[in-house]
Amino acid sequence: MLVVGAVEDREPPDGITRHFTVAVFVVHAGHVLLHPHPKVGLWLPPGGHIEPHELPDDAARRETLEETGLAVDLVGSPGIPHDAPGSPRQLVRPEGIQVEDISQDPPHQHIDLIYFAVPRPGWEPGAGGLPRVSDTYSMTWLDAPGMAGTPLTAEVSAWATKALHAVVV
Repeated sequence: MLVVGAVEDREPPDGITRHFTVAVFVVHAGHVLLHPHPKVGLWLPPGGHIEPHELPDDAARRETLEETGLAVDLVGSPGIPHDAPGSPRQLVRPEGIQVEDISQDPPHQHIDLIYFAVPRPGWEPGAGGLPRVSDTYSMTWLDAPGMAGTPLTAEVSAWATKALHAVVV
């Protein structure tokens, strides 16, 4: 287990707000779903802001469905078993949480919850037998060689590679 101490100032710079967001690395048959994001010009997984009324795992499923047309099941486990009646609802734990500096006007930070997911049964086959996705955001199924030929940031490449190794479908 990695233990991280308070080694740096965790307060945002003056005037910077923080938004909670989700990123969802959807995996199927050795491929991960990514797209060239139109606003930031980077290849990213489906994702977006968590609405004020939403739970994070619900936001992950909603954002993926909105951006891809694909219903997904999140991969992960709750923190503890919750068999007892009346026990608190356990959410799917994200694979990671990171803080990203966003330079768009106005500058802000994203507290990004990273999830891994698989297509929910019943998807419609598309190219190469992979699940069909919406053309709206130019979503693309990439395998490891395809990722190597795509201009991914080191961070997106690392999460996508981790998802491909962690999720075997």
